[in-house]
Amino acid sequence: MRRWVSPQRLERYGMLGMNARNLAFIQRYNERSRYPLVDDKLRTKLLAEDYGVPTPALRLVLRAQHQVRRAGSRLAALEGFAMKPAKGSGGKGIWVILRRDGEEWLKASGGRVGLADLQRHLSNTLAGLYSLGGNPDAVLVEDLISADDCFSGYSFEGVPDIRVVVFQGYPVMAMVRLSTHDSDGKANLHQGAVGVGLALDSGRCLRAVQFGQPLTLHPDTGRPLNAIKVPGWRELLVLAARCHEMTGLGYLGVDLVLDRQQGPMLLELNARPGLAIQIANGCGLLPRLRRVEALADRRRPGPAERVAWAMEAFADGR
Repeated sequence: MRRWVSPQRLERYGMLGMNARNLAFIQRYNERSRYPLVDDKLRTKLLAEDYGVPTPALRLVLRAQHQVRRAGSRLAALEGFAMKPAKGSGGKGIWVILRRDGEEWLKASGGRVGLADLQRHLSNTLAGLYSLGGNPDAVLVEDLISADDCFSGYSFEGVPDIRVVVFQGYPVMAMVRLSTHDSDGKANLHQGAVGVGLALDSGRCLRAVQFGQPLTLHPDTGRPLNAIKVPGWRELLVLAARCHEMTGLGYLGVDLVLDRQQGPMLLELNARPGLAIQIANGCGLLPRLRRVEALADRRRPGPAERVAWAMEAFADGR
């Protein structure tokens, strides 16, 4: 049986609530005019290209229903790909296709889809079934990511991603999200992915949760989660910190992937990052955010300097 935690106890832990997040940080530090840069994944990708921020290669963009009929032949020429709505959220509408097998495509979750299934999904996505507000959308087709060997056996039917919360250009908290059978191969905590809190100074595992409950082994693969340590951690944090200048947003969720060949790459950005990262880390965001707000040095240090400060300030989960 789950135990309820009192608001007073959450406050002692420094947990950031939704109202405080929305009013004190998102509304205060994120200009509404900048939201389209991150709410539209296509605009994010083009912006990242301008700033030299690496992202998975874009292979195809569909913007209109008449393009759906010819999409099958174009997708069949790709070895593997990910389809996602340009304005989707929460992992909805994303299909990860490993390869074509005869007249069908094999999904990362193990399911098989035919041409009619694929076209139906594309049509629904364009109609806005998965978009924010249900508005007409576009479909992005990207190269598949080959997860770094450090995650071997730690993700089921999908690629892990790393969420970094960046405030005023400073990384303040991070976690890796590991897909499971429950999450249908998607790194989405609400759908059943495992969240692993990461020490900001080293990228090592602090604790892990699934559906808000702590666990020590991956539920599908059985690998011990406390052995996780992300390589190239400083480089990854610098990439996340650079997204502050790139978007002009003060409070930002940066989702990264670690590719075996390409290294760290930007997957997507979120102007309203969720709060479950606090559960994965076992500590609250609020003290860290207030500490960044209190910085006296306003000379705007560069991304590398900000990362160095954050790695020291928030070492060992402090």
